[in-house]
Amino acid sequence: MGARGRTRDAAAPSDKRPPTRFGEDTLLWAAWLYYEEGLTQAEIATRMGVSRPSVNAYLADARTRDIVSIEIDPARFRALTLAQAMQDHFGLNDCLVIPSEGNDSPLIDRLGAAAAQLLGRLTKSGETISVTWGRTMLAMATRVSNGALRDVRVVQATGSTTAKIPWTPEACATRLAENLGARCIPLSAPAIVSAPQVRDMLLREPVLAEQMAVLAQADRIVFGVSSLRPESTIHTSGFFDAVSIRDHYHAAVGSIAGRMISATGARVDGPLEERTIGMDLDTIRKVPERLAVAGGMDKVQAILAALRGGYVTALVTDADTARAILNSEGYEDRPMRGPERPTEALPERTRVKKFLNRPRDAVDEAIAGALLAHEDRLVAVDGVPRAIRARQAPRPGKVGLVIGGGSGHEPGFLGYVGQGMADAVAVGNVFAAPPPDPILAATIAADGGAGVLHIFGNFSGDLMNFEMAAEMAEAKGIPVRTVVTTDDIASAPLDARSARRGVAGNVFVFKIAGAACNRMLSLDRCADLASRAAERCMTMGVALEPGASIDTGRPSFSLGPDAMEIGVGVHGEPGVTRTEVKSADETADLIVDRILDEIDLANGTEVALLVNSLGSTPQMELYILNRRLRRRLHAHDISVHVTLLGHYYTSLDMVGVSVTLMQLDPELKELLDDPCDSPAWTQI
Repeated sequence: MGARGRTRDAAAPSDKRPPTRFGEDTLLWAAWLYYEEGLTQAEIATRMGVSRPSVNAYLADARTRDIVSIEIDPARFRALTLAQAMQDHFGLNDCLVIPSEGNDSPLIDRLGAAAAQLLGRLTKSGETISVTWGRTMLAMATRVSNGALRDVRVVQATGSTTAKIPWTPEACATRLAENLGARCIPLSAPAIVSAPQVRDMLLREPVLAEQMAVLAQADRIVFGVSSLRPESTIHTSGFFDAVSIRDHYHAAVGSIAGRMISATGARVDGPLEERTIGMDLDTIRKVPERLAVAGGMDKVQAILAALRGGYVTALVTDADTARAILNSEGYEDRPMRGPERPTEALPERTRVKKFLNRPRDAVDEAIAGALLAHEDRLVAVDGVPRAIRARQAPRPGKVGLVIGGGSGHEPGFLGYVGQGMADAVAVGNVFAAPPPDPILAATIAADGGAGVLHIFGNFSGDLMNFEMAAEMAEAKGIPVRTVVTTDDIASAPLDARSARRGVAGNVFVFKIAGAACNRMLSLDRCADLASRAAERCMTMGVALEPGASIDTGRPSFSLGPDAMEIGVGVHGEPGVTRTEVKSADETADLIVDRILDEIDLANGTEVALLVNSLGSTPQMELYILNRRLRRRLHAHDISVHVTLLGHYYTSLDMVGVSVTLMQLDPELKELLDDPCDSPAWTQI
């Protein structure tokens, strides 16, 4: 139910019975009238035939029972001068400042509610979240929700306590995991043990060692900051029952995850430091995203110490606390700035400059340049300039491997000709299949007497021309087997896989087939291995900008400045859907979720990963995407045996990326590891 908005005139008093749609649920009826129909509490009292205090109680009860959920845009809280000042002064990534004054709800609950909204929005699929304990943490964990997440892990930041409190480490982690739909990972040990030797022994136990390893992988930690007042969380949790804080921790002003810090944020050692099981302060500082949730004047010194110590990258607090912290740092209130002028959207790209002579000569000139660049590996077939063979091909008794397709995918296809890869390639015009004649010439050039294997993507022109060339080769006494790749999962549903396009997955299939041929396996065996590799490849492509035709210099489709295409083809085809531009992590999540929906990879599966630029996406962005992809695969316990990253199968100058996974088995893994030497892939 949304926040209360408009106000309407009260309707005429009814018979004081709830409408049929509400049955006997007076809470729901009152909440509907107040939040959806905009009636005042007095008007509702008249409508329902009850007193105004009763309506007030109904509405409060509706909030308590989660009949009503109100969300306020965190951007509003960030826009406050205090929040901006906190961000600027302490170098925070984010800061939310809520009002210090409110209704009867405790500040802890209101801070927890604000943190829950922020955490629910910030958390991404595949993340590991570490959480401490305390009243604020439990309030946040109780309110947070995000049902769209996948592969999230929530892990306790510290061991457990026997204290009789509701906000134990286990309770906070369990509740947070439940409400995020995440997997909860406890720490199977007490937070404080009797001696350092006991701690060291426990940390060597496999179960705890594994849980601590997960803790060390945390992408985000959410923690409270405790003061050292007698009623503080650190005291009520029983962590320091056995020692005197006054005797041992007199230099401390606060605590994070059971670790004491001084006014400058430095670690304060004491007798419990070596007896504590959980995340230490140095490890906390290494977690990429560190959200502190704390407020109240008694915590000003402790929160300030946490900020000074660099433990916080994002903070949720209240206005009075924020102002007191800033005043301690010499901050003075300044007038608010006026609203900034909105920036204008970038114009759509309508024409692209290219290094060309005559567009009609582009393919032939590119081939000529490639032969010169790789003259130690490639040579043109005599009399057929669009057929190129490896310099060492053919090899007697070896199955010949011929690949091919249109230009515009460089380094595909001629980049995959060489030792341990294809023996020959037939090259077509831009995004057009090669005619049968160069395919036949390449087949003859690759034939070593054991037959020839054709591999190409699933496009009608390639199918027709390779089939014709195969028939012509068979007529000349050259046996031919064909493998057609269909790895583009966006181009057709899984039950129509034979209709899918063959795209960047070609790269892995060429490698497997090339290795099999190089091992002198039979034609049927080479074809079977290549088919298995093709069946295990899944590719998904997205684009931020279309590629441009070399004939016209114009984009192949129109895409707004704030839009991105999902499921693009490699011939300049637009995607199957369009959405607003997403961040790198969101894009990686979108791709990996879509691929993993297609294939049910068991835990421990090994894959080969290709993070492929579609032409104009630079290496830096591919690395950023790869970072997220690997994290998501790791969350599924999928290991990556080989990663290829760069320009492997492009779509002219499209700004975009495709991601390919090939599921490995022992045999495919061996073939993938075989040495090869081609212009686009060399492996010793």
